[in-house]
Amino acid sequence: MGGWEVQSGSGVRFEWGPAGASRLASATACLVAVDVLSFTTAVSVAVDRGIRVLPFRWPGGPVSEAERSGAAQAATAYARQSGARLASHRHTVTPETPWSLSPAHLRAAPFVARLVLPSPNGAAIATAAPPGMRVVAACLRNITAVGTWLTSHDYGTPEHPVAVIAAGELWPDGSLRPALEDLLGAGALVSALCSQGAGPLSPEAAAAKASYEGTADLAHTVATSASGRQLAAMGFVEDVAIATEEDASALVPVRDGDGSFVSG
Repeated sequence: MGGWEVQSGSGVRFEWGPAGASRLASATACLVAVDVLSFTTAVSVAVDRGIRVLPFRWPGGPVSEAERSGAAQAATAYARQSGARLASHRHTVTPETPWSLSPAHLRAAPFVARLVLPSPNGAAIATAAPPGMRVVAACLRNITAVGTWLTSHDYGTPEHPVAVIAAGELWPDGSLRPALEDLLGAGALVSALCSQGAGPLSPEAAAAKASYEGTADLAHTVATSASGRQLAAMGFVEDVAIATEEDASALVPVRDGDGSFVSG
């Protein structure tokens, strides 16, 4: 499949959200999810500890209580079938279930071998890709490592294009809210890929790269963005700080055959 909708002819492509992931996945060799606040950052922290992370798409936007209850039951069943523990929501962690989408919680919680991590954004992108496709979780903590891994596996050329997908957030009505931190994270990866010879870039990828390279103080920008301020208001300032630990990790979370992210 080729054409304008998949940015054909480019080695590095860029789109937004699960819909963009589904569309570009049909014409790319590898898909990279970027959800800085907080799914892919949480995955990076967990994989650094040796935890295998199984993404689970959590419903976002205006859903009924019955739908949420059904999703909770499905997540519990998936964790049981996968021999994994199930992460809680940030505000509902307990001593018995101390894992959540919060990177700070994952850094402090006891080790588990396998963890189901529900998310309405980043996990939705990971699950939008076909089972056999390589999916990588990128964030500001592992940008250089991910860029190196992709180019060393020959991704980022017109013959083996890579699709960089910014997760974004959801408005209350369920529509996509493009999120600055994900644009910058995606741009950082495109910049790293470009410096290692990947390309050509689609105009969309080039614009994301320019946004990142034109940002003087990345940590301050992410912290004062709408998403950063939202997390701070919820009491999760540490999550924002962890998310801006640039190149703190040399591990690359790659989706394995069983659907879990593990160091590639």
